Amino acid sequence: MHQSILRCCTFDWLLGFIIFLIYEVVVRKVENLLGLYEKALPKDMDLSTKLQTAKKLGFDFIEISIDETDERLFRLYWTKEEKRQLLQDMAELGMPIMSMCFSGHRRYPLGSRNQEVRERALELMAKAIEFAGDIGIRVIQVAGYDVYYEEHGEDTLANFIEGLKQSVAMAAKHQVILAIEIMDTPFLNSIQKYMVYENLIKSPWLAVYPDIGNLSAWGNDVGYELEIGHSRIVAVHVKETLNVTDSFPGKFRDTSFGTGDVDFVPIFKKLKSLGYSGPFLIEMWADTFEDPLIEIVRSREFVLDKLKEGGF
Repeated sequence: MHQSILRCCTFDWLLGFIIFLIYEVVVRKVENLLGLYEKALPKDMDLSTKLQTAKKLGFDFIEISIDETDERLFRLYWTKEEKRQLLQDMAELGMPIMSMCFSGHRRYPLGSRNQEVRERALELMAKAIEFAGDIGIRVIQVAGYDVYYEEHGEDTLANFIEGLKQSVAMAAKHQVILAIEIMDTPFLNSIQKYMVYENLIKSPWLAVYPDIGNLSAWGNDVGYELEIGHSRIVAVHVKETLNVTDSFPGKFRDTSFGTGDVDFVPIFKKLKSLGYSGPFLIEMWADTFEDPLIEIVRSREFVLDKLKEGGF
C-alpha cells in the first residue's frame, strides 16, 4: 500500500515521508565515511538537490559521475561561475563531492588504436583533473581497461600504459589521486592485475579503488586480494553482484543488496583487520528501481548492518 501512495506524491513529500518514517534508523553511522554514487539518485535532480537529498538520507558525501555521455562530459568544461556555484552549494549544505567516477574513457579510451581518440582521452583526463582540483575532489576513479568498444591487443595495452603514465604525471602536478577501479571485464578484474601497473609507474598518485562486488564476482580470493593491495586502497565501492560461472557471464549491476552472491561480512572483517579507515561508497543506479529513494534507504541500512558485523 505504501508503494502506491508514495508514487502519487510529490518528490518533496516523498522525501519527507521517508525521513519521518525511518529517520532514527537512517542517522546510524560508522566511523568510516559513507558516500553515495550520484547515479543512485534520479537523473532529473540537479546536483544541488542531489547533494541535499543524499545528506538528508544520512550520507557523508557524493561521488560525482563523469560518464561517456555528452551531458556529463560537458561538466568538465564548466565556467568558473558554474564551479563556484557548486562550491557554494556544497558549503551551504555541508555536503562535499569527495570523489569522481570518471568513465568517459569508455568512449575515448587511453588504449585506442586511433591517435585522435587517444588525444581526446588525454584532454578529458586533463580536464577531469582540473575539475577535481577546482571542486576539491581528492580521488578520481578511472576505469581499468585499455579499450572498451575496440578489440584488445598488445598495441592497445602499450597505448594504455603510456596514456596512464601521462595521466598520472598530470594528476601529480595537481595533487589529485588517480585510482584504478577493479572492473567487470577480465582485463583488470583483480588487485593482482592492478599491481602490475603499480610496479610499472611507481607513483604515490596512482592507487587502487576496488569494487568489492566486481572483485568477488570473478572468483578471486578476496581476502588475499585486499591484503596484497591494502596499502594502495584509497576507497571501496560497495555493490551487489552475481558471480561469473562457466555457464553465466555474471551480473555486475542492477542487483539489489542481499539478493546476490557477495559475502560482505568476511570482506569487511578483512578490511577491518588490515586497518582500513578510508571511505565506503554505495554504488547503485536509480533507473533500476521504481522508488529509488526507498531503495537507497534500504541499501544503506543493509550495508551498515554488514559493516557493523564486520567490525566497523
